[in-house]
Order: sequence, then C-alpha cells, then structure tokens
Amino acid sequence: MLFRALGFLQVFLVFLCLAITPDKCWSTDHGDPHASFFKDVQARLLDEGFNGGMIARLYGKPDVRFDVENVSLFFVHSEARVDYEQFTTWRAIRKARNYIETHEKDLQSAQAAYRVDPEVITAIILVETQLGTYMGRSRVFNVLSTMAALNDPEARNVLYKELPPKRRYSRAKFEKKADWRTKWAFKELVAFINYTAREDLDTTRIKGSYAGAIGIAQFMPTNAFKMARDGNGDGRKNLYEHADAIASVAYYLQYHGWKPGISAKKQHRMILHYNNSDVYANTVLKIAKKLK
Repeated sequence: MLFRALGFLQVFLVFLCLAITPDKCWSTDHGDPHASFFKDVQARLLDEGFNGGMIARLYGKPDVRFDVENVSLFFVHSEARVDYEQFTTWRAIRKARNYIETHEKDLQSAQAAYRVDPEVITAIILVETQLGTYMGRSRVFNVLSTMAALNDPEARNVLYKELPPKRRYSRAKFEKKADWRTKWAFKELVAFINYTAREDLDTTRIKGSYAGAIGIAQFMPTNAFKMARDGNGDGRKNLYEHADAIASVAYYLQYHGWKPGISAKKQHRMILHYNNSDVYANTVLKIAKKLK
C-alpha cells in the first residue's frame, strides 16, 4: 500500500482531531454544501493506511465536489441505450485502420508480448474512447468519492432526488443499488489514489467516465493498479499514453485467457471480462473482423 501512515502517533492525532473538532480536521469547506459527506470517507481511507495529511490535502482542494450530476447519470445508465452501431460504420473503421497504421510499432510489441491481435486491441479502444479522443469529462476522484459516501443516508437522499425524473426507479431499488455501489466505489477509490500516486498523476484533476473508468483503455482503477503495463519502456504505466494503453488491453485479455487461435465463442467470453455485455462483445469482434 502506497502512502502508509507514518506511525501510531499520526493516526492517534488525526482521530483525536476528529473526536474534538471534526469540522476542522478536514479542509472540505470550499463552497460545496455537501462537503461533509466526505468526512466518513476520509476516516475510512485512514483505516486503509493512507497518510492523514495527504488525504486532508486531497479533499481540501477547491475542485473536489460531491458530484451529484455525474453519479446520478451512472445510476440510471443502461447498456441498451448505447449506440454500438456507430463503431461499425465505414468512417469508424477507416479511423481504426489509421490508428493501426499510426501505432503499428506499439501494437506489434503488444502482440509479441501478450499474443493478442492488434485488430482486437484497436476495436476495444475504438469502442471505449473513440481511439483515445474521448475519455470522459467527469473528475474521477469526485465520482468515486461521491459513490463511496453513499453509506450516509442523507447523501443518498440528495442523490435520489437528482435522478433524471423520466428514468428514476423505485426508492427500494435505488437503496439496493446504493448498498453495493458504495462498497464497490470505496475499493475503486483506494485503488485510484494508489494508482495516480504511483504514476505521478494529479489525483483530483484526472478525468474519466461517470463510472470512474480512466484512460484510453477505460480501466477501472482496481484494474489500472494491478494490470496496467508499461508499453513504451519509460518506467511508468500511464493509461493516458497510447503505448501503455495498448499493452494494458493486451495484457488484460491474456490474463483472462486470450490465446491465438481460440474459438469465436471463447473470444466473446474473454471480451465479456472487459464489459459484461453481449452487444459490446459482439461489436468488438465485428470491428476486429472488419479490420482484418
């Protein structure tokens, strides 16, 4: 674990502060009326072994917000509403072929190392981020912190009221979804802080999807921390660089069982690990076939 606490004394002092003057322990009052929702999240991050001063600095930054807008969109996201056909048009395929030509060296290196076809890697990057041209507009730290804060009933109330009226579902369904999302998001938040620290990225300013996926390959932070690969040999695993993203997609598929010559059925099953959607997997394989 990166950023381990300096010792018992530091942890003791932080928790003493929480007990005596909790409003002054965390510098979160910078115009966000919901900043207090993050106090419990910060305490749990301390329990994970993070440095108290570092966590306070992160949540004290003026761009840190309880992100109702993006998280509410994520809660009502539906794969059925995604237009996957846009990625199989002749224009999209032409762009994908240009991508293969531009990044031929990196794709060949990834194929040699992980035995995954360049066409498959490119197809995934096309669907995920339009070949790295659109990686999301949400501040990932805010998104994950907001979802992690949903163990607070008041935070849930605020979010539920902001769900798009036409797509809002029952409160019971929302509560069930929030129960597992808040636990899932906290794990992703821990991984995100560790990943961005390891790769020397600006934790609170990194943008990604409203689900918290990051980079050209749109890895969730737990996957980014464990499975990102250094494709250009610069000593970093930066998913915002094409060489690293390409190598990481290839490694991810190999990790889940991709091998040369496997059947279309097995290929489909491997891609489901990336996104558990049959339409998604079918689209990736369709694109890859067109690129051959």
